Amino acid sequence: MNLLNSDDFWQFACQLYSKDDMQARLLDYQNQQGKNVNLCLLLYYLDSLGLALNNSQLNQLELCIIEFDEQVLKPLRKTRAYLKANQTEIADYATIRIDLLNAELKLEKQQQGMLIDAVNKFRLVTYPEPNNIRLYLLEL
Repeated sequence: MNLLNSDDFWQFACQLYSKDDMQARLLDYQNQQGKNVNLCLLLYYLDSLGLALNNSQLNQLELCIIEFDEQVLKPLRKTRAYLKANQTEIADYATIRIDLLNAELKLEKQQQGMLIDAVNKFRLVTYPEPNNIRLYLLEL
């Protein structure tokens, strides 16, 4: 199997995220179920390629990004939320918001690269209609 490319995944993720209600759905997975949006996007990507993960591989993907998520992305999201709630007291809030959003996007892309690097080490099974996202969402 050819290795997956992080730039191709990024393009897929950006397109999928912008479709219909996908952004709201993914943010619900994140906010209501504690799921990782980039991992969800990867699972949709693998589904689109007809590649299936097993439970062990899914767990490995979660483990490879958990520290980055906890130490980098979640604190940045909290910072953005705090600033938004207090924007009337923040000088140049609009510029700071844009800078933080751009930084967050770069970090999201970094995390996606981590996921691609990890998945490229797996032996994936080709499956006519995989449903990796279901496997993740049903996980306790």
